Amino acid sequence: MTDKNQVPENNKAAEYEKTDVNPVGLFISALVTIVVVVIIIVALNEIFISTKEQQVYRTVLSVDSAELRELRARENSVLTGYKILDEKKGIYRIPIDRAIQLEADEAFQIKMQKMNVK
Repeated sequence: MTDKNQVPENNKAAEYEKTDVNPVGLFISALVTIVVVVIIIVALNEIFISTKEQQVYRTVLSVDSAELRELRARENSVLTGYKILDEKKGIYRIPIDRAIQLEADEAFQIKMQKMNVK
């Protein structure tokens, strides 16, 4: 008597798998693979961001060069100093804090005039 799973020697071409794929096992394998890929992508992204920040710090922020000090001094003098730009046209440069204060006072006066008119 022959076993049901045994194929006779003369019928070797008829061999095929008689069981189906386990769907639960396939789903778990796919899920594990997706989770591993996502973890790898997140880890690589964090490494990239960290490396980029370190490079920016080394090349830009940590260097206190003479050029940077000169640039900051010029910026500071422009933002906080007075200068005549065109005396004929009446164009002057004033400190930014003073300019903001003048604009705020002017806006307040306009608002007060509108309130008095009504």
